[in-house]
Order: sequence, then structure tokens, then C-alpha cells
Amino acid sequence: MTSTDGLRLLPFRGLRYDRDRVGSLTAVTSPPYDVVVRPDGVRHLETADPYNIVRLILPHAADPTTRHRQAADTLRRWRAEGVLRQDDEPALYVYEQRSGEVLQRGLIGALGLDGPVLPHEGVIPEVVEDRAALMRAAAANFEPLLLSYRSQGTTTGAAAVIERTVERDPLLDTVTEDGFAHRLWAVTDPADLAAVDDDLSCRQALIADGHHRWATYQRLYEQQPGATAASPWAFGLVLLVDTARYPLQVRAIHRVLPHLPPAKALADLAGAFRARTLPGELSAALETLEETPGTAFVLAGGPDSFHLLDRPDPALLDRTIRRDRPEAWRRLDATVLHSVLLDEVWHIPDHPSDISYLHHTGAAVEQAARHGGTAVLMRATSEETVRQLAEHGVTMPRKSTSFGPKPATGLVLRTLDDHRN
Repeated sequence: MTSTDGLRLLPFRGLRYDRDRVGSLTAVTSPPYDVVVRPDGVRHLETADPYNIVRLILPHAADPTTRHRQAADTLRRWRAEGVLRQDDEPALYVYEQRSGEVLQRGLIGALGLDGPVLPHEGVIPEVVEDRAALMRAAAANFEPLLLSYRSQGTTTGAAAVIERTVERDPLLDTVTEDGFAHRLWAVTDPADLAAVDDDLSCRQALIADGHHRWATYQRLYEQQPGATAASPWAFGLVLLVDTARYPLQVRAIHRVLPHLPPAKALADLAGAFRARTLPGELSAALETLEETPGTAFVLAGGPDSFHLLDRPDPALLDRTIRRDRPEAWRRLDATVLHSVLLDEVWHIPDHPSDISYLHHTGAAVEQAARHGGTAVLMRATSEETVRQLAEHGVTMPRKSTSFGPKPATGLVLRTLDDHRN
């Protein structure tokens, strides 16, 4: 697919829950699929409402083929029953999230895959293949990935459309379990759509959250026989946020190594890092981590077992970290973790069965304790560092950052089997 100069965000006929057919919108929504990782989290969502979106994004069955077919069958049934209804005309959707002082607004639409979209992380091929098989079977994009762009911060173009739109009554509003209030509006006026298109035609976007889904969109397009640049498969569902007006929050993603006991993790260091026992609770360990200069991690084996790793051996860093990357990349905690600790010291294979990626520190510590393994707790990387590296074509180790707030899954879906999308 040939790259274009700017972003193309097209309206589509959103597929949304009929509020009269479900208990509440709160009960049918979910966090993104890669945040709902624990089986008890899936069960909680499934029991919240029989129509919870988790039955589409994380179906469970004995084998992948059955899971994907099950999701497709569920989607068809819910559409036939009127639980999910398609909007009458194509629209871009203004989406607002608010919690306390945090306010995020952006546009949900179908983004052309040929636009200037910058990744900053690698992906796991097995995850991309699984997501592609699911979306192919269902012919749908179930959840928007999160992209950011930078304007001049003025209330013109897309920003003006957003600010005008939020003065109207929304299509829907709900509050999810995490305390975030969500509102959604449809933008259908041709003049507004033209203003957005003109503004975005000179922008480039950074993938903030959803590298695997973006790679999935690209894989699906490549696998469609005879697909053209106008095909529904040449576009993917995204939430596009102007971070000059609504800065994203950036958090770390932690690693759990289920087959590496904490005692072995420490013993194998053999002077590669300084290791110190941290007394106290998780919050105190994280505070110490944030205050530690240079490269640092916290190793956790359970709720009362924390060790700070810092002061890596300079000779080891020099020997194990590749030199053909910018110094900012070589200093990243994630770079040092993967290049030095995982590859050189602990010899942990880069495979889903050997490394789990969790967004929440408590869940990471709990999972490590349950498996008798080790959690590696990380610090966040700034958005500016991420963007600078991405603009130079340098990707960070996968799952290096967690941008947010993430869009709730289930508020609007996009189908790929309707030519009017």
C-alpha cells in the first residue's frame, strides 16, 4: 500500500448497543482485550451482563478456531436480535473521557492504513495472528486503538469541530467501573467532516496504544484478495487524540516471568546489577524506584518480597546493547531489561508462555506469587521520548509504555461486511 502525505479518517456506520436491550452500557463495556488478561477478570465481565463485549473480544473455547467462530456467531446473533444496531448514516464520533482532573477528547473513525502512522514498539507475531483470525472471522473491528497527533493547540479544524460538538446532547453517556465518565457524539455534517479531513491531511500520528491491532489491520488488508485502497479492509478503527490539547498519561507495563523463581533471579545476577532488599509494601517499593537515578527495576516475588536493581555493570551494558541506535534508546529501562537481563543474564525466551505483560502493579505481583515466579516492575517513559524515537524510525522494545486513558471497548464497533461503512 502506497503511503500518503497525511491522515485520512473516514466516517463509518457505527454498530452500537441498543440501550433498551441491555442492562446498562456500563455492564456491557470492557477495557481493551490486552488489559483484561486474568481469567477472573473475564469471568467478572461475562457475569456483569450476558451481552458484555468481552464475549466478542476474548471468547474462550478449546482451540483458537472455535474461539474465533464463536465470536463471529455471537456477533451475528446479537445483530439479528437487535442487541447491536447499526447507525443509519456514516459518522465520525467525538469521544470524551473524564475522571477528576483528567479530560480526554478525540475522534473515532476509520483510519486509512496508508497514512503516516508511527509505531514505537515491536509486536508479538502470535498475538497479531490471533487477532487477525478473530477479526477476519467476525469481519469487524471490535475496539478502537489509541493514536495521538500534535496540532498547534489552537481551536481550529478538527479541534473546533470537537468543541462545537460537545455542546450538544450526546448519543450516549455512561460511567465505567474505573470511575471514568464516557460520552459519545456523531458528527455527520458535511462541512464538519470536510474541516476534519482538511486538518488531518497534514498530520502524522503516533500509535499510543494498539500496536498489535494496527499490525492486525495491515495483515488483514494484505490477505484480502483483490483489496483496493477503497476497500473497508484498507481502514482500521481508531481513536485519534490531539495531545497538544489533551495530553495523554503514560504508565509503565510490567513483566511477569512465571518460570523464574525470585531466588534464582537474584542469584543469577552475579554482579550484573546491584541488588538491595526493600522493606515495606508495594507503594513504598514503587516510590523508591521512581526516586532512583539511572537504570533501575524492582523485582517482586509476592506482596512482601521486593528488591531494587540498579547500577548495572557498564562493561556488561557496553557488550550486550546494540550500538546502531540512538543513545536515548540505549538508556531506556526496557532496552536494558530485554537486552541485558532477559537475554544475557536470565536467558528468558521472548515467548508468551515465558513473559507476561501486565499494566497494573498489583496484578503483576499477584501473578508472580501465584506461579512462584518473578515480577519486574518498571517505570514509565515520557511521551516526548517515545515520539522522538518514533520520528527517527526507532522502535522501543515491545510493551514499553502504556498510554491512556484507553478507550472503553463496546461503545462503538465497526463492521467490514457492509459497503456503506
